[in-house]
Amino acid sequence: MTIRLLRTLVAVADNKTFSAAADAVHVTHAAVSQQMRALEAELGLALFNRSTRTPELTPVAHEVVAKARKLISDYDNLVPSVLADGGLSGVLKLGALGTTLTGLTPKAMAIFKGRFPRVGLHIRPGLTGTLLADIERGHLDAAIITKPHLMPMGIAFRPLIEEPMQLIASLEEPEEDPMLLLATKPYIRFNRNAVLGGLIDNWISSNRIRVTEAMELDTPEAIVSMVHANLGVSIVPDLAVKPLDTVPVKRLNLGADAPTRVLGLAFPEDQIKMRAIDEIFDALAGVIGAAQPQSTDTTS
Repeated sequence: MTIRLLRTLVAVADNKTFSAAADAVHVTHAAVSQQMRALEAELGLALFNRSTRTPELTPVAHEVVAKARKLISDYDNLVPSVLADGGLSGVLKLGALGTTLTGLTPKAMAIFKGRFPRVGLHIRPGLTGTLLADIERGHLDAAIITKPHLMPMGIAFRPLIEEPMQLIASLEEPEEDPMLLLATKPYIRFNRNAVLGGLIDNWISSNRIRVTEAMELDTPEAIVSMVHANLGVSIVPDLAVKPLDTVPVKRLNLGADAPTRVLGLAFPEDQIKMRAIDEIFDALAGVIGAAQPQSTDTTS
């Protein structure tokens, strides 16, 4: 049995078809089929139900996949663990929310790379749910996410900052009352399947605000652009670290009961690359700290 066969099995489990798995591991469809038959013969187990149009994993195969993920993770982390460098060499796979990709993430990664130039960075954008699933599958070492109501078992979360939500409207909009704008203007919704979208929707429902939905989008950049074009209003985070290139819109405070999200770093509880994770967290926290307004002490 080889790691290559186990990687292919996990790719089939993640991608659902042999064709998609072949693309993921960069081999042909025929090679995937051949490798899976070889693995079944070696294990003496039927890993697939081939009576269906698309071969499906058998119950025992799901158990094998879970063990295979652990073996692959241990194999990939073999050199860092032996060298005891905690992941400060090789490649670090980091997931990041779209709301951080034009401000917090690039600034923090510049600091991290300045300190540890030997570490390669692979950054994958995504929504919180997708990024957490990728951590569980071993595809990511850590991810910058919005804290969900419940964290998956085996994944730790280290908070960075609590960000309140704010209403955004076109600069052409004369109205200053956010509640009136929500009730009277087309509403541009953030993806309701995202943790952030759920937080915002729950607040709207709890305040009994009726909105007229105009569209639903996945990225904050797209939402801000639509609002800038005066196509509606929306609710987005008041980012602790502002984007490097900000589209001008009107930003209105939602008041003391405004919904908030907790932004933080998620990673496996048994993460071998903990020193690298600690350094990533410190870089993120440093950028956030530097971006906060400094209080002025007027006492003498």
